[in-house]
Amino acid sequence: MSSKVLVINSGSSSIKYQLLDVETGEALATGLLERIGQPVGAIKHQGPAGTTTLEQPIPDHEAGIATILALFAAHGPQFEAADLAAVGHRVVQGGDRFPGPVLVDDAVETAIDELSTLAPLHNPPNLDGIRAARHAFPTVPHVAVFDTSFHTTLPPAAYTYAIDRTIAKTYAIRRYGAHGTSHRYVARRTAELLGKDPADVNVIVLHLGNGASATAVRGGRSVETSMGLTPLEGLVMGTRSGDIDPAVVFHLQRVAGMTTDELDDLLNRRSGMLGLSGSSDMRDVHDAVAAGDEVARTALEVYFHRIKSYVGSYYAHLGRVDAITFTAGIGENDDIVRINSLAGLERLGIRVDAERNAGRKKSECVISPDGAEVTVFVIPTNEELEIAREALDVVAASGV
Repeated sequence: MSSKVLVINSGSSSIKYQLLDVETGEALATGLLERIGQPVGAIKHQGPAGTTTLEQPIPDHEAGIATILALFAAHGPQFEAADLAAVGHRVVQGGDRFPGPVLVDDAVETAIDELSTLAPLHNPPNLDGIRAARHAFPTVPHVAVFDTSFHTTLPPAAYTYAIDRTIAKTYAIRRYGAHGTSHRYVARRTAELLGKDPADVNVIVLHLGNGASATAVRGGRSVETSMGLTPLEGLVMGTRSGDIDPAVVFHLQRVAGMTTDELDDLLNRRSGMLGLSGSSDMRDVHDAVAAGDEVARTALEVYFHRIKSYVGSYYAHLGRVDAITFTAGIGENDDIVRINSLAGLERLGIRVDAERNAGRKKSECVISPDGAEVTVFVIPTNEELEIAREALDVVAASGV
């Protein structure tokens, strides 16, 4: 069987893709289509011939997939459908229906559509990409890999909200988590770097990007995570508030007359670091702090405080922590965030070596001092490779 998998991550106005050789872990080609549905789309394809950039209309996801195939044909690597073991698709919300990746058929498409009520911004475009790709590759197995699947191992005490249980059951209200593909990849890679079986390792993964989440992983299984029913709960993010007293919503409805849509926009798109400091880009926040901006300084302190609170909580839940691992855009590139998020936790065996921590990290590394009780890593995430691996495993197990 071929070890090549085409991974597709379809958003509302974009499609990210990679052609991977799972056996070697090599990305044979990567690309990004943006501004789908707008008058002029932007296209970037990186393959054996180098980088190709184009601007042309991409009216919908069907046209987007057709454009991707044309890019492979013109700029390589060239392949036939028979060369693919699978097409792997990122899907954000699998609810409690999909504890793992699954071969896509019409029934799975229907289920993904029904779960859109839990992820209205993500599942519909994920499904658009699946449908377009199934049309383009009708003879290739398609596999849906869900962000929520890794967190289906959460115990009831972790995923249950303390609200009326009949209402919760009727409307599927519980904590589902997100970023599961990244957390799974990083937790497994952390164990490998420690030279241990994942079943023997407890790790706290800090996925810090514009969206941010923390996960406690015990023996390779997610046992607690910061995101909840939606990706709004948890850490302070680029534009999302993270944890907030629910009564804030009622208060703003009553005293400010804000509608549900206005509140949704406030908490998801105008809060977080943007709401606190005026910018969702952490580099701008650091520049403002360096220039003496006390508002930006407070914003950073809120950001650090929230991460530290989750680390302490997850340490308590795990009982023993072998490693803490930073990943994603901020986690990999922001040494100020890394060192300040763990400052003051030395009594827990958590220390960061300032020299090892300095600068952006493009490769896996240890940033804790030798002999530290808890090893602190920076590990660049590779969600596409994880999706490709899981897709290949599903196809192999199914005998398709």
